[in-house]
Amino acid sequence: MTLTWPSPAKLNLFLYITGRRPDGYHELQTLFQFVNYGDEITLTSRNDDQINLLTPMSGIPPEQNLIIKAAKLLQDYCRNTLNLTSPLGADIHIHKILPMGGGIGGGSSNAATMLIGLNEHWGTHISDDTLAELGKTLGADVPVFVRGHAAFAEGIGEILTPAEPKEKWYLVAHPGIEIATATIFTDPQLNRNSPKCSLAALLLDPFANDCEPIARKRFREVEQLVSWLLQYAPSRLTGTGACVFSEFETQADALKVLNKAPSWVHGFVTQGVNESPLHKFRAGITRVLHQQ
Repeated sequence: MTLTWPSPAKLNLFLYITGRRPDGYHELQTLFQFVNYGDEITLTSRNDDQINLLTPMSGIPPEQNLIIKAAKLLQDYCRNTLNLTSPLGADIHIHKILPMGGGIGGGSSNAATMLIGLNEHWGTHISDDTLAELGKTLGADVPVFVRGHAAFAEGIGEILTPAEPKEKWYLVAHPGIEIATATIFTDPQLNRNSPKCSLAALLLDPFANDCEPIARKRFREVEQLVSWLLQYAPSRLTGTGACVFSEFETQADALKVLNKAPSWVHGFVTQGVNESPLHKFRAGITRVLHQQ
């Protein structure tokens, strides 16, 4: 079986740092929403246990690639916990359009797509709850992609509550640089004492991102991009950056601004969606298979 699976981006509609734990992890409150834009991963089932990534990814050794890590993690779980003996291999191609180090979840989304997709290809019938637990070992953002619904996240990002933010249109722009999460979270000037609030209370206030002042201070390109976008619409950093997004009520309004963009602005227009395109695709595949 060969299928091409979506691997969508996400936005942090707001992000507040509420504390720092003794182990060094930061506690936060953030609102995740997916967008109708992302990478595509083509999976072909194999009759052996080989996991082959057939699309080279520059600068990422295979053993560090979340795509390979997710596939092998699921394979090991099926072999060692479920004691399955059927072939659990795959050939993998990825059409990569999401920037690395952009704060829109490219790597985490790729890992989640692997877990969801291979679970279907291999017929292993593992629940999303279990896949999310497996995904958490790969990265804090992987579970929200596995669960597939917009969510209010707390703790270090692992406590997820389904949410229904308005599905606005966004211009998502990339300044052409990568920002390592550690660069932001280790900055001594990062605000780490935002008050903890209920989601209902947070939805009433203008959205913000506690990481944005640090990203703008340390990266001239981010400062330039945010300043340009703020001329046209409410705009802010997503995650720890480097991508910045502006919000609009209509697609046409977002496209008008993108069409005004100077040559150094690289972006796309997309709609926020509360149900992940990955889960919509899986639902469609399930319906087709049940009809056969």
